[in-house]
Amino acid sequence: MAAPRHPTTQYLAGSFVLSAGSVLFRRRASTNTLEICILHQLTRDEWLLPKGRKDRGETIEQAAVRETYEETGYVCALWPQRMPTRATVPGVSNVHVVEIAGGLVEPIAVTVRDLGSSNSKIIFWYITVVEEGVEKVEGSQMENENFESVFVDVEDAVERLTFQVDREVVNLAIDIVVGGRIVESTSSGTLNAV
Repeated sequence: MAAPRHPTTQYLAGSFVLSAGSVLFRRRASTNTLEICILHQLTRDEWLLPKGRKDRGETIEQAAVRETYEETGYVCALWPQRMPTRATVPGVSNVHVVEIAGGLVEPIAVTVRDLGSSNSKIIFWYITVVEEGVEKVEGSQMENENFESVFVDVEDAVERLTFQVDREVVNLAIDIVVGGRIVESTSSGTLNAV
């Protein structure tokens, strides 16, 4: 029996948990600037991004949107962006090429946490957006959650986050949404990347 050609780590059912989260953006109406929602975990005094476990029968994308809503209180949607991807166009097999493509709602990062005893947590990160005029919904958190959600300027979000891995995800999201990309607001208030 042959071994894989490349170093490989495999997790079988029951030894991993799938999670999803997002970098949640909104446009501040008064200044037309972008902000990012971060969570203050009050019990441990940590600043985090919204994320959580995927439910049975739920897609990773649905989990990212649901967990972001539950932990922040803001109804949001995946925000299509122009970004690098190794996902191929249907019917094309150029798997070793990184392309810049528009209108994507692909994960922008994947974090793998070693939970010990051969168990892992795999977190898929997305970019989400709150539409203009959407207000915060109180009481959306689970009983065991103790978060205060706060929208801050994009630069402040990076500085406040407790963990470097979260800062890296936010820096990438900022680069995708702001860095060299044109961002416009439609007449309905929805934010679109062009």
